[in-house]
Amino acid sequence: MSNLESINPDKREKVKKIISTLQLRYGTTTKKDSPFYILISTLLSQRTKDETTDKVSKQLFLKYKTPDNFNKTPVKTIESLIKSIGFYRVKAQRIKEISNILITKFNSKVPNNFDDLVSLPGIGPKTANCVLFYGFGIPALAVDTHVHRISNRLGLVKTIKPEDTEKHLKPIIPQKYWGWINYALVSFGKEICRPIGPKCSECNLTKICNYKKQQEKK
Repeated sequence: MSNLESINPDKREKVKKIISTLQLRYGTTTKKDSPFYILISTLLSQRTKDETTDKVSKQLFLKYKTPDNFNKTPVKTIESLIKSIGFYRVKAQRIKEISNILITKFNSKVPNNFDDLVSLPGIGPKTANCVLFYGFGIPALAVDTHVHRISNRLGLVKTIKPEDTEKHLKPIIPQKYWGWINYALVSFGKEICRPIGPKCSECNLTKICNYKKQQEKK
């Protein structure tokens, strides 16, 4: 659990500023869903645009809602339903494998702990943390490309890999914000702090942003 009072004063104020600014824009609550839906939709989101993931996930779960439903469905049928998703053949096979494991090992339930989640085929730390928070309401800090990029741009961390970003963010972000900060930074990354062509003119964090300072020096 983080303790803001124990970290560098400048970074402490930066963290407080980021949280308060994002709360004004995105509120303080996040939407939750069933653990199985979060598990499968986050698996589908890997290397796929969020808009496509959302659309395909909703359509998929209109037909199938449980591990048993997917386990009884031919992989080719699943492929046809998620064909607009990147790496859809691999992901369809992963859905089948995960569904079978949930049935045989976890009594058709999604496990609510990190180690069991990352033991599932194709499930890494980001997906596991998303399931823990968005599915179970358990404090977890999911770091995707948006969180990784923005945390580095703002100067909260200086990392190369998302897993390192998670490790360095946890001590400086209060635990009660771990799940929410993912939601807020993902939204912020889509709207303002985009990978290419960030809208710095519309950003309220430019005064504390390392990326902005670097651009001004060029």
